[in-house]
Amino acid sequence: MGKVAGKSILRQTTDEISSLIYLTHSITVFTSKWKLITNKLQEILELMTSIPPENQEKLTHIIQAILETTNSCNELGFKCIEHTYSGKLLMQSDLDIILVKFDSHLTALTEIVNGDGFLTNGNYAIVVSRPCVNACRDDIKFYVKDLLNRFKIGCFDIKKQALLSFNEVCLEDDKYVKIAMEIDGFVNVLVKFLGCKDLGVQEEALKAVVLICGFESYKCVLVGIGVIGQLVKVLESGSELGKELATRCLMKCTVNSDNAWSVSANGGVNALLKICGNGIGSGEDGVGGGGELVGLACGVLKNLIGVDEIRRFVVEEGAIPLCMKLIRSKNECSQISAIEFVQVLACGNEYMRGLVVNEGGIRVLVRVLDPKSVYSSKAREKSMRALVILCSDSIVYVNSLRMYGFMDHVLDFLHNGDVSIQEAALRAASWLSGTSDEFKKVMGDAGFIPVLVKFLEAKSFEAREMAAETLLCLLVVPRNQKRLVQNDQNVNLLLQMIDPEEGNSGNRKVLLSIIMLLTFCNDGKRKILSSVYMKNIEKLAEGQVLDAKKIIRNLSSNRFRSMIRGIWHS
Repeated sequence: MGKVAGKSILRQTTDEISSLIYLTHSITVFTSKWKLITNKLQEILELMTSIPPENQEKLTHIIQAILETTNSCNELGFKCIEHTYSGKLLMQSDLDIILVKFDSHLTALTEIVNGDGFLTNGNYAIVVSRPCVNACRDDIKFYVKDLLNRFKIGCFDIKKQALLSFNEVCLEDDKYVKIAMEIDGFVNVLVKFLGCKDLGVQEEALKAVVLICGFESYKCVLVGIGVIGQLVKVLESGSELGKELATRCLMKCTVNSDNAWSVSANGGVNALLKICGNGIGSGEDGVGGGGELVGLACGVLKNLIGVDEIRRFVVEEGAIPLCMKLIRSKNECSQISAIEFVQVLACGNEYMRGLVVNEGGIRVLVRVLDPKSVYSSKAREKSMRALVILCSDSIVYVNSLRMYGFMDHVLDFLHNGDVSIQEAALRAASWLSGTSDEFKKVMGDAGFIPVLVKFLEAKSFEAREMAAETLLCLLVVPRNQKRLVQNDQNVNLLLQMIDPEEGNSGNRKVLLSIIMLLTFCNDGKRKILSSVYMKNIEKLAEGQVLDAKKIIRNLSSNRFRSMIRGIWHS
C-alpha cells in the first residue's frame, strides 16, 4: 500500500478522521448536520480499524477517496468554527454533499469488507465472552458494543450470529435492551438490517426489533428512525417468518393510533389487506399466508381503523367482503381475527354497521353459532359479542337475528355449552331481553325462563347476576310470570336464596325485585305464601328491608290477607 509522509494511507486516513471527529465537537453551527457527519465518520473509522494488514492493499482506492472527502470536510469544519463561510444556504448544501459522499464511502467499504470475508468465523473473530448473570453495567455495555461492531463489519454469518446472541441475552435480561438503546447508532443498525438481502440476518433483526417494541418508551425511537417503512417492505417481499415478525412489530407500534398514518403513508394498508386475501382458502395449518399471519394482519388493521380516513379507505378496498370470507375459512386464527375486526369496524358507527349487514354479516356470524358447524367455542363467543354490537339500536337487525336462528343457538349454548360460551350466551340473552317487549314474550315462549332459573345457582357470581337481571327483565311481561310460577321449585329457590342469615348479598336486591313482580300474579302470591321459605321475607321485613316490606304489603292485600300466618303490620 502506498505511503504518505512515512505513513500508510490507511494510518493517515484513520488519523485524519479521528482529528476531524475531535474538531466537530467544537462546532456550534449547523449542529444537526455535523452530528450526522460525526456518526458517519465513527462508523467508517470502526470499519477501517478492523481491516487486517494483509487485506489493506485491496482497499487503496476507497481509502484514498475517503481521505480526500475527509480533507474537504475538515476545511468546512474550520469555516464553521471561524464563521468564515459565505452563506448559510451554501454551507448547508456543502455539508449535505459531504454527508452523501461519506455515506457512499461507508456503503462501498462495507460491501468490499463483507464480500471478501475480511472478518469471518475463522479469522480475526475474537469473540468477547458473554457477561455472567450478575455482571456490572460496564461489562454489559462492553459486550453490547462488541456485538455492534460485529453488526457493522462482519460477514453475513457473523452478523447473524451476533444478532442471535443479542436476542438471547435480551430475552433473559431486559437490561441488555436498555443499555443497547443508550449506545449511539445501535438501533439504527438494527433498522437498516430490516432491508438486508440475507433473510437470516433480516429475520434475526426483526426479532430484536420485536423485543425493543415491547418497551413503550422505545417505540417512538424506532418510529422516528423509519422502522415503519422498513417493516412494510418486509410485508411486501419478506419470508413468511419475516412477515409474521413485521406484523408483530406493527401491532405494537399501532396500539394507539398515533402511528397509523405512517403505516398508511408507507403502503402498509394495502400490504396488510393482500396478506389477508392470500389467507382465503388456506388450510388449517395456515399454508398460503393463512393462520397466524392473517390473524396478525387483521389485528394491525383493527388498530389502524381507529382513524376515520383509514377506516373508509380500508372499506373501499374491500375489507368487509374479505372478512366474510375469512370467517368462513377453515383456520381458527383467521376466523377469530376477522370477527374481531368486524366488531371494531361496526362499533359506534351506524354507516359501517349497515355495510356489514348488507354484505351478509349477520347471516355469516350466526352461522358460526350453529351447533352443527365446526367452529371453536372461542370463535362462537367472539361471534356472539360481534352480533350484539352489530345489531344494537336496530330492531330490524334484531328481527334478522331471530329469522336466522340466533335465539335458538343462544338457548342451546345455555343448555349445553362450556363455561366460556355459556357466559357469552348469558350476555347475549341479557341483551336480547332488553330489546323489546315482543322479544321478552318470544324468549319466554322459547323456554329461556327455566334455564335462567338454573343459573341462579351457578358457581360464578357474574353468571348468577346476569341470570337474575335477565329474569327480572323478562318477568315484566305477565305471561312470563305465570310460566315461572308453574313450577313450585322455582318460587322456593328464589325465596331460599334471600336467606337473611347471609347478610346483604350483592344479588339479593334483584331477587327481591323478581319476587315483587311475582306478587302481581295470583298464582305467584299463592305459591309464595305456601312456601316454607316465606319466613325469609318476613324476617327481612322485620329487619326493615324496604323491598321485603313492599312484598308483604302486596301479599297482605285483599283475599290473600287471611292466608298469612303471623300477620306482620307496618
